[in-house]
Amino acid sequence: MRRVFIHGAGRSGQDAWPLSDGTNADFVSFAPGSTISEQVATLIAAYSATRVLLHAHSLGAVPAVLAAASDRVDVAGLVLVEPALYDIARGEAPIERHIATVTEARAQAEIGDLQGFWAIFRPLMFDAPFDADRWDAERTAAQRWATSNVPWGHGVRVHMMAGIPTLVVTGGWNDEYEIIARELTRNGARHVVLDGAAHRPQDLPGFLPAARAFTLSLTS
Repeated sequence: MRRVFIHGAGRSGQDAWPLSDGTNADFVSFAPGSTISEQVATLIAAYSATRVLLHAHSLGAVPAVLAAASDRVDVAGLVLVEPALYDIARGEAPIERHIATVTEARAQAEIGDLQGFWAIFRPLMFDAPFDADRWDAERTAAQRWATSNVPWGHGVRVHMMAGIPTLVVTGGWNDEYEIIARELTRNGARHVVLDGAAHRPQDLPGFLPAARAFTLSLTS
């Protein structure tokens, strides 16, 4: 069983999983600008003949689950870290607020107002207001976020993970991810909360023991 680590919207490759070693492991780096469908195709092409334990962070959980549901990858289990599986929790107020705010922000970008996009998006994602003095330094980041994949609208459904042992790890800081974790646990997932690193609990010392214990449970 090979361990495969799938990054989210920020760091890629092993940089996204700094405490995880490379023994019998691959650290995926999706092509910049690739769509979710292209990312799913990448996973299927790479692992159609290999039994894998997929680890996925944030947005990376979307192609991971879709690849697992394709039946073209032999998935022994899923380790989902702060999974951005918004499609499985539609209707929940925090989820809908997030989607509405991002939609409003991207509408500004689509009419050419990148600064207007950033004024809405920055407080949502980085908990800080728009700062005109930092605009020149942040313009490139704003452009990247304005055109990045969003984690909803991809048809992910919780039943896609039925029968696949799943560990979900959250940071206990954000209602959206806790709601998503709740939906997963209702359908059989184990849930571990690691407080102290917000959206990146994989950076905490407690992540490796939790992941190892889960991995051992798959082979015992």
